[in-house]
Amino acid sequence: MTRREKVGLFIISLSLLLFFSEGVLAKGLKESFYGLFKLKEASFYKKLDNEMVKCLLCPRRCLISEGQRGGCRVRINKGGKLFTLTYGYPCTWHIDPVEKKPLFHVLPGSSVFSIASAGCNLKCKFCQNWTISQTTPEHTYNYNLPPEEVVAAAKRKKCPSIAYTYTEPTSFYEYMLDIAKAARKEKILNLFHSCGYINPEPLKGLAPYLDGGNVDLKGFSKDFYQKACSAELQPVLETLKILKSEGVWIEITNLVIPTLNDEPEQIRKMCIWIKDNLGKDVPLHFSRFHPEYKIRNLPPTPVKTLEKAYRIAKEVGLHYVYIGNVPGHPAENTYCPKCGKLLIERKGYLIVRNNIKEGACKFCGEAIPGIWPH
Repeated sequence: MTRREKVGLFIISLSLLLFFSEGVLAKGLKESFYGLFKLKEASFYKKLDNEMVKCLLCPRRCLISEGQRGGCRVRINKGGKLFTLTYGYPCTWHIDPVEKKPLFHVLPGSSVFSIASAGCNLKCKFCQNWTISQTTPEHTYNYNLPPEEVVAAAKRKKCPSIAYTYTEPTSFYEYMLDIAKAARKEKILNLFHSCGYINPEPLKGLAPYLDGGNVDLKGFSKDFYQKACSAELQPVLETLKILKSEGVWIEITNLVIPTLNDEPEQIRKMCIWIKDNLGKDVPLHFSRFHPEYKIRNLPPTPVKTLEKAYRIAKEVGLHYVYIGNVPGHPAENTYCPKCGKLLIERKGYLIVRNNIKEGACKFCGEAIPGIWPH
């Protein structure tokens, strides 16, 4: 075959591929892809007419037609039923220090088996893990790890807890719940780091198996949530109240982004809401922003801005306030709210010293809320 014939054959092949890309070939490729996954029917949805479904897992309440996906990118309508594409197929897992979550009042210095699947039901323009959260499972490398194998792996790695993290755990709700049930039987703690964008019913179904978690309270204005996250603030506040009422240990992270959510008055309102609705003992982490994803035009958060937010939170009366992503800062440490003594000294994720004994300050005996070693 001459070079000209090879080029001609290539052009014809490419033309045929493009011609069929929206038809039989595309359908075949899709079916082949879905065949790689063991689809699991979703837990919270409603069947509608014309094979439409309405997802009821999160406040988006997506209306999904046959063959289409919801906003999280991992739930698909097939034949008028809603399925999750990522059950048993995490895109990443790691052994992390629990301080990385960040959870500063949960088994300090311990290791946590951290796991995530592709997808997220928010569209945060500043996402730090956008390569796996803002994509679909066919664009990530996925492991075949059924729930019981996740728990077995955590035991082998001697991790006293499993964390559902990195992306949004709500998007792999069924997988998380089944892992959590299996972990509870093995006396392994269940932790999660979530945006809090979940409806009350599924949250209350998960809460009995959760021991603790960190919820991102990304800002304290409706405008910020709508413009920066394509979401609403109120459902996140409701999630925090439900977790508190269900007895789940919660910590809160607020990523402080210059010019977007760093107004002192908004920070004060947020701190007051936390104190009034969740209590003064809920830890609040002010985290430093670094340019990422779709917001690369802003500088990292000035440390002075974080320190101002810290002072506001303390003035409001919150007992445990932290500054994150600034290794070596004194506000990484935990101090006794009664005697003021240093309780836990941290250098990044490293615990230098721990003066909490049996859940109390070693110096004055003040009870320190959290989940501590027995």
